[in-house]
Amino acid sequence: MIHVEKMNFSYHQSKRFIENLTFEVTEGEIVGFLGPSGAGKSTLQKILCGILRRYHGRVEVLGTEAKEHRADFYEQIGVDFEFPNLYGKFTGLENLQYFSSLYKKKPLDPLPFMERLGLAEHANKKVSEYSKGMKMRLAFIRAILHQPELLFLDEPTSGLDPSYARILKDMILEQKQAGKTIILTTHNMHDADELCDRVAFMVDGELKALGPPEGLKSHHQGVEVHYRYSAAGSLKEGRKKLSGLHEDMVFMENLQRGSITSIHTKEKSLEDVFIELTGRKLV
Repeated sequence: MIHVEKMNFSYHQSKRFIENLTFEVTEGEIVGFLGPSGAGKSTLQKILCGILRRYHGRVEVLGTEAKEHRADFYEQIGVDFEFPNLYGKFTGLENLQYFSSLYKKKPLDPLPFMERLGLAEHANKKVSEYSKGMKMRLAFIRAILHQPELLFLDEPTSGLDPSYARILKDMILEQKQAGKTIILTTHNMHDADELCDRVAFMVDGELKALGPPEGLKSHHQGVEVHYRYSAAGSLKEGRKKLSGLHEDMVFMENLQRGSITSIHTKEKSLEDVFIELTGRKLV
């Protein structure tokens, strides 16, 4: 679906903003690009969508170089930007109907989606009266109504309360189940861990790591075992990586004596791995 090879991009001639990016995305995947603000995530999305064309290297999307896409390319993609451009003087429903009319394919009925995302009662309200969260939900609906093959979602849960974020994430997973390919750009590690088949860590326009969330967590950090045991009338604690637990003589001896009082694993989060690999936090 997407093939990027040695791609570079600059807003100014003096400095590259994206440096030597190489990756592939296969059909039916959700791939998340994660990083702090200014990492290059949204710029990458605009290049893949054909909005920014002054890049160097190879960027092939749906079999065609991104800078050479024609109008029919946009029939096959759906885009949900973090700051959606909607018509404030149109109602929510009018916005969806208007944008749907721009595509050749017959659109899906917007009302069931509006109902599901709590917008049905506001369908005839002008978008200028919508909150940021309402606009985000409306923009997501707009992106899927023409049933695109490839979805670009930029911070799709930004500004949403937990209940609507949960519904929207379920809808993203349903798009995947329907065979859609999804590019997700976010700084929300919890969303990425839950939704993505693979994640890419981006910092300062460079790709620092790419792989399945569980694989990155287990490879770079491993699972740590914390245990307590009774000794000399008091409780003591120990910890060891799961892979080396059999080498921990204190643990093994207390296990044989039956003096282990508690044991649990502590798994590193995706954010822990991101910080370890990049030396940067997400904010």
